[in-house]
Amino acid sequence: MSRDDRELQVHDYLRARFDTVGARLRFQGGTKEEVAAWRRRLRRKLTDLLGLRTMSRCDPRPRVTERHDCGDHVRERVEIRVEPGLVMPMFVLIPKTGTPPFPVMLTPHGHGAGGKAAVAGVLEDEVVAEKAKSYRYGYGIEFCRAGFITFCPESRGFGERQETLARRQGSLGESCLWINHMALPLGQTVTGMWVWDLQQLVDYAGIRPDCDVRRLGCAGLSGGGLQALWLAALDNRVKAAVVSGYFYGVKESILDLHANCSCNYVPHLWEVADHGDLAALIAPRPLMIQTGSEDRKNGAGGLANVRGQVRITRRVYRVLGAQRNLVHDVFPGGHRWDSTNTIPFIKTHLA
Repeated sequence: MSRDDRELQVHDYLRARFDTVGARLRFQGGTKEEVAAWRRRLRRKLTDLLGLRTMSRCDPRPRVTERHDCGDHVRERVEIRVEPGLVMPMFVLIPKTGTPPFPVMLTPHGHGAGGKAAVAGVLEDEVVAEKAKSYRYGYGIEFCRAGFITFCPESRGFGERQETLARRQGSLGESCLWINHMALPLGQTVTGMWVWDLQQLVDYAGIRPDCDVRRLGCAGLSGGGLQALWLAALDNRVKAAVVSGYFYGVKESILDLHANCSCNYVPHLWEVADHGDLAALIAPRPLMIQTGSEDRKNGAGGLANVRGQVRITRRVYRVLGAQRNLVHDVFPGGHRWDSTNTIPFIKTHLA
């Protein structure tokens, strides 16, 4: 007797469970007061799920280790302590034109291009240079040339911060899987670590005399889009954000495509919220969601899977009277960054 393989595997079972329990804390109200109450409740829950309350503050002890004249900007290599015993290196790109204090951009990197170097335009490594060109990862240097002091941080698990096993893979190696294996049983997540580190970076920008943190934004592609989405959702100090290549209904794009990087998987997250709900926490602040029309990470539904989440986000922006602050930018192409509209969007709102 033959048996349907779907009765032997859990994928369809979990898809059905998602339909039953998914996004229980989605906004259901219709007033500004209900938005405020919903935001407080969801942020508290997400803070717990990420493990942010388990992390420890410390003196950042910032240290500039290198300084290079790059023609139209100065590039510093800076280290700050983000937790006791943990250092985050970054490149800081300082415009040569304009008058400080400058508006500020945080530009976290994603996967597949070796960390902060690709975003900052540091392309001595040929493998990194090739990947940076493919994904158009140089948005950090583009924001600097647009007049922003730009911070290109190294996320835990990448570049200089690779774990030992990842270093065997060379400059493109990434450590999300191993970090999550270690962190989850201890009540933490790699996504929470990234958000925490970016929050410490905002603190550091606040003590630099060349930074105007009243005009601070965050933008990223792919895993950098993940970081921009989460940081802006949980931290009001981010005044405008661009989330590129990381916005879609999670059922099609992360549950169905479950071979994605483990950093996408936060325990109990999908019971609470989908991407549209996370983005709605950013309202009424300016937010651009950027999507490649042929990006396979959009899932089987393609753009329809993205637009469904945009509608969820737009509902909260509408309640707050801020519909014009939410922009969905769709460009022809795949999984990459596109500066055509992103740079002008941020300049309009921050510069």
